[in-house]
Amino acid sequence: MKKVVILVVLAFTFVSFYFVPSEELTVRVYTHLKINSVQFTCNAGKYSIIGDGQPVAETSGEANFKMVYINDSIELRRQDEKIGRYKFIKLKGETLSELKLKLINPDRKPRIYQNDFNVSVENGYLRILNAILLDNYIAGVTEAEAGSRSNLEFYKVQAILARTFALAHVNKHVTEGFSLCDQVHCQAYYGKPKDLNIFTAIEETKGKVVVDENLNLIVAAFHSNSGGQTANSEDVWGAHTAYLRSVSDSFSVKMPNSRWERKMPADDWLTYLKLKHNYPTENETARTEALNFKQDHRKVYLEASNVKVPLKNVRTDLQLKSTFFSIYPVSSDTIVFKGRGYGHGLGMCQEGAMRMTKLGYSYKDVLNFYYKNIQLIDMKKLSFFRDE
Repeated sequence: MKKVVILVVLAFTFVSFYFVPSEELTVRVYTHLKINSVQFTCNAGKYSIIGDGQPVAETSGEANFKMVYINDSIELRRQDEKIGRYKFIKLKGETLSELKLKLINPDRKPRIYQNDFNVSVENGYLRILNAILLDNYIAGVTEAEAGSRSNLEFYKVQAILARTFALAHVNKHVTEGFSLCDQVHCQAYYGKPKDLNIFTAIEETKGKVVVDENLNLIVAAFHSNSGGQTANSEDVWGAHTAYLRSVSDSFSVKMPNSRWERKMPADDWLTYLKLKHNYPTENETARTEALNFKQDHRKVYLEASNVKVPLKNVRTDLQLKSTFFSIYPVSSDTIVFKGRGYGHGLGMCQEGAMRMTKLGYSYKDVLNFYYKNIQLIDMKKLSFFRDE
């Protein structure tokens, strides 16, 4: 299979990726779990079951199969019948085939997946890889990241960003033998979406990706709610990126995650600042600033007496929803963080984008509002335009 290699130079890292003409990815599912046994049934179409390279069974109906890790092998069972033990099992489906997976140990709710599977043994557990067509994967990611009750136009936005991210990071786990994982380390992915409007969104934006002014795939950053203002890339990631610029975002206000509060003993806050950041709490001016900190617009630091406390570190250490907060005393010994937004604040605000699409803005309007100096382009034409 011919692969065209394009090097994407980002402001803060170098990422190499492949455009794959067959548009197939290999995604590790249940990445975070140690799997001892899993049950599967054919949900649609037909599957051939191949053990160590040899056909051993077929299924197109309700028959339950089970794979169990035993003595560094995979024991395959149909109902209660043992079929055999193998080092590697492939589940090869027809074009529209679907498989229902149900983890037995550990116990998890069933999920529906599309396309093929490769199952092997790794470090005493089962490793399950979903060999899936790109559009089917993007559909699953879109629902996992956007939910199942969004409108069609917002699904289009999320699908384009999911496709852009996937193609920019398709070799993220290449040394481990697969393309992407199903966790937020890559993109959340839990199988076939329940809302079939997502497939309409995929089809109506087929192949579209977002590139910057140099025709590099963008880092498709997004967050839940901006609190009324998105962030600059250098304020969060430390490097300037032309398309990740702070914008005033009125669409995000009055949405579910636009406001939050957190109370805390004043002494605990001051102790944290002193011990973690060497903040001069003994200085009266600095102490007053720490107990009466205000952000009308996003700031990067809490500053006093030549000491800068990075707000992104405060957010992480105190498990706050965002860095966009102000601090008020509510009693002689208690303060309250009054925060705005949820997430790192970079790129697209999901709740703001949802609001925009409900007001009639198109997916193109949304992308151009949250990302600056970008273009939408067909992924199959990107290498042609870059060579011009």
